[in-house]
Amino acid sequence: MNKELLPAQAVLAANRIAAYIRETPLDYSPYFSDLTGANVYLKLENLQHTGSFKLRGAFNKLLSLSAEDREAGGVAASSGNHGAAIAYAMNELGMSGTIFVPEQTSPTKVDAIKRAGGDVQFFGTDGLDTETHAREYAGQNGMVYLSPYNDLDVIAGQGTCGVEIAKQLSIVDAIFIAVGGGGLISGVGSFLKSVNPSLTVVACQPAASAVMTESVKAGKILDLPSDPTLSDGTAGGIEADAITFDICREITDEFVVVSEEQIAEAMRGFIDSHHMLIEGAAGVAIAGLLASGHKYKGKNVVVIVCGANISRETLKKVI
Repeated sequence: MNKELLPAQAVLAANRIAAYIRETPLDYSPYFSDLTGANVYLKLENLQHTGSFKLRGAFNKLLSLSAEDREAGGVAASSGNHGAAIAYAMNELGMSGTIFVPEQTSPTKVDAIKRAGGDVQFFGTDGLDTETHAREYAGQNGMVYLSPYNDLDVIAGQGTCGVEIAKQLSIVDAIFIAVGGGGLISGVGSFLKSVNPSLTVVACQPAASAVMTESVKAGKILDLPSDPTLSDGTAGGIEADAITFDICREITDEFVVVSEEQIAEAMRGFIDSHHMLIEGAAGVAIAGLLASGHKYKGKNVVVIVCGANISRETLKKVI
């Protein structure tokens, strides 16, 4: 598959995975609409099985594998959500495999992977190191490496979130999406721009780990350190050959970088007004909206609330 086929593949993926995932609500937010002057809608992927959008890409990838590859088993690397999604999907489909996580991964996310049926192993302190190790391990053991973002089947799976949004809201003027490796924004942005080329796609990142933002500015993937951030789901480096880099460059209209305090403030606002939990990466997208949403007064704006998996310790810190 080449990236030009992504919109069509997202539609196929939506049909393929429909029996396994939850079609999440797109809720109008009076609170954030009042704050920005835009008509703000929240795509509640925090309500997805496993508490994150990652399940979409996981199921699409596994359901696209041959019988032989499924039999061989899978290997994933993850700061948590991708690992839980792969573990859940493998369990549902009768596959076995191993999930590698960075050493500092939150216990909440590790427990989620184990509860989903995953065999968890720790390696490295940066997500990129963990990914490299997992890839090598898969190769050495004749297993399938399951990338969190550097895979067109995974990206098409994440794009199913965009397929649902297009069905749920006829006119979308702008969409705010948190970015780590770029799988979600690549899939959703590609699909929604195929429906409405004038859509503004806004990539949101924490200042503590704005690797994609800085890489796009530089015109090449940079190897940059990441500082601790509430948005552990988007933290870390990007693989040197990541297909998401070129897609992000093509479809993203604006990059918004937010501080830790902006992320925490956004999370508090969401928890207070919508009475649900979200994790830091979802706070990044909402913080991006609050930082530049004034540009979209009277327009229809969607924010993808990408996940809910937050530890009690982090939640205490935020509140």
